[in-house]
Amino acid sequence: MRASTHRVHDAYRVLRRLSCALARGSRFAAECALLGIMRAYVSSRKALMPAQTSSEPRFAILIDADNISEKYIKIILDEVSNAGVATYKRIYGDWTSQRLVSWKNCLLENSIIPIQQYSYTYGKSATDSAMIIDAMDILYSGNVDGFAIVSSDSDFTRLAARLRESGMQVIGMGEQKTPEPFISACNQFKYLDLLYASRKAEEAVEEAGDEDDAADAPRSRRRRRSGASRRAKATRIDDAALVHDEPDASSDEPSAQGVRRHPGDAGGARAAATNDAEGAQEPEEQIEFAEMSRAARRNHMKKIRSTINAIVDKFSDDEGSVPLDRVGDELSKRLPDFDVRNYGFKKLRPFLKSLGVYDIVEPEDASGQRQIFLRLRDQD
Repeated sequence: MRASTHRVHDAYRVLRRLSCALARGSRFAAECALLGIMRAYVSSRKALMPAQTSSEPRFAILIDADNISEKYIKIILDEVSNAGVATYKRIYGDWTSQRLVSWKNCLLENSIIPIQQYSYTYGKSATDSAMIIDAMDILYSGNVDGFAIVSSDSDFTRLAARLRESGMQVIGMGEQKTPEPFISACNQFKYLDLLYASRKAEEAVEEAGDEDDAADAPRSRRRRRSGASRRAKATRIDDAALVHDEPDASSDEPSAQGVRRHPGDAGGARAAATNDAEGAQEPEEQIEFAEMSRAARRNHMKKIRSTINAIVDKFSDDEGSVPLDRVGDELSKRLPDFDVRNYGFKKLRPFLKSLGVYDIVEPEDASGQRQIFLRLRDQD
């Protein structure tokens, strides 16, 4: 009660100074008084807000429907969920236009609030201005810790920079056509078309695996039935005959029963080859990727290698090694659009191995713990 009384008195004093400044005709004093009113308003709003119960960062998702397709919505929400919690989910556009009809079911399923913004002139969208105004309103409300700006338009470059100046985490999302200034203005940038292609490739692999399992299921059931009948016949064989037919335990030849067969096996040779390969390291899983143009991929790889080399030069120890987690953190800071999924990988380690110029080492410390390091490969 006492704190609220103090805020009322402070607001009264600020308003009194404002009226005096206006009476004297002092513009500078009036502007200072207005600034004081804004600060008092923001502090009062923060004081009235309930305490944050979750430690996860809160994000406002603002989507430009004129530049983004509805097929990316799952990727957008998943990427924000990886970073924190989405407290605002708004999408902006002229919803009287037939171009945005495909968004309707998508908005209902994901509880996204559509914001209507008419185009004031033909061929010129006013969506950008509406998004920028709402973003500043949300910023001064103090309810979020970051923003996800979903658009391929460079008009949001200054907005992203302004939000970062206020200490906000800014995640940009768009297609490969997004201009470089907007990408650089964000803390992170996600290429939606590349992530969408990667997800589709994974789904195709899973569907192919399900079809193979469905095709193998009838054969496996027939084999189980025939195996059960053979086991039933074997139980009727005399025990003495089993003793005479028992193989010598000292024999070096493996028993045929010791090799486990699977549906689709070609025979014992394939099963034996499978057993021999058990100790071999399985190849890293790689997603089929063919969306990024060859020139863009070459430029991206060149930039990534030069950035990794700079990280190694700055943070390496006397042996030229850098912890792998440090490399990942620095790459995200220096290259906002870096994501191993853009190049067909799921993890950073196999991606770095694929570059062919770095070695991954795992030395043990005094306590026996292993840590993964990266270093430049020695050139012979």
